[in-house]
Amino acid sequence: MEVERRNFLKKMGLLAAVGISGASCKTLSSLGEKKTNSIPLWRGFNLLNKFNPNNQSLFDEQDFEIMAEWGFNFVRLPLSYWSWSSEDDWYRIDENRMKEIDQAVEFGKQYNLHVNINFHRLPGYCINPPKPPTNLFEDEAPLLAAEHQWRYFSQRYQGVSSRLLSFNLINEAPSVSAEKYDRVARRLINAIRDEDPDRLIFVDGKDVGRTPLMTLTDVPNIIQSGRGYNPMLISHFRASWVNWELVQKFPEKQLSWPLIVDGEKYDRQSIYESSVKPWEPWIAKGGKVHIGEMGCHNRTPHDIALAWLEDVFDVFKEQGWGWSLWNLRGSFGIIDSGRKDVKYENFRGAKLDRKMLELLKRS
Repeated sequence: MEVERRNFLKKMGLLAAVGISGASCKTLSSLGEKKTNSIPLWRGFNLLNKFNPNNQSLFDEQDFEIMAEWGFNFVRLPLSYWSWSSEDDWYRIDENRMKEIDQAVEFGKQYNLHVNINFHRLPGYCINPPKPPTNLFEDEAPLLAAEHQWRYFSQRYQGVSSRLLSFNLINEAPSVSAEKYDRVARRLINAIRDEDPDRLIFVDGKDVGRTPLMTLTDVPNIIQSGRGYNPMLISHFRASWVNWELVQKFPEKQLSWPLIVDGEKYDRQSIYESSVKPWEPWIAKGGKVHIGEMGCHNRTPHDIALAWLEDVFDVFKEQGWGWSLWNLRGSFGIIDSGRKDVKYENFRGAKLDRKMLELLKRS
């Protein structure tokens, strides 16, 4: 039965991938999206197999299979370039590591999942430590190397339709000026499109994905990527990597959703104000939005996490925005998430958070 189901899903994925115009394209572009955001309603997960080069692994076909089985259609791959290159030699490419990324792209084709390749770390920048010795937004050398890396990926995947594959330039660019970010983004976009003029490109918003980069309204075939983490006190409660006293010391007994902190109320309306309203100028210019990361860390009590997620998804759904949860497996995910207050379901040898899965499926 397992082999038969996998073969059926592959067959359906391949049928959907045949033909980029006509009826098949119409089917993809009508997956519930609103006219205000006329791109497919892509919903899915980040897969972190090559997010940390010191703990990287092969992409697992089963992950693609179950996402397709559950009705999801999008997978974001946050990649560290250290997985196939290095800080010591930005221009070296490990062909064996690249073949592992090829496999993920192929799994996407087989199961009709749109694959979004994101450079989470690239020469001169990463939001996570360790901080690189050069600065992508200030120095020419890392920018030239980043152009080289994206040019290589563009050449490698030139024959893959944008219906199945897109590129996401930089994960969560810092709070630099629009002028500095625009310069870097355009250089990378041009490097990609010199090799592959029609490639669909995602650009993370300014200020770590929170606000649009308005200078790009003249660039065709791009989507800006936002975030679904507000308020951080809910989404990142007790997350060890967050150096914010409120997140670490706020009393768990006072945590709730909706939430009141120092007289200020956080609720569905506040989600709209913080996560949607900043994007209205971009949308007014015809810009498209997708939420590249969102979710809730496993230290937030489960009932509160679900109530908050319900509101977040409702707000995004009203905009016609797709999304990708930060984990499929892990502390933000629905499989092996390590929550202490969940009655997990045994699922193919793993622990499944069925309640959260059902919430995602109807969102």
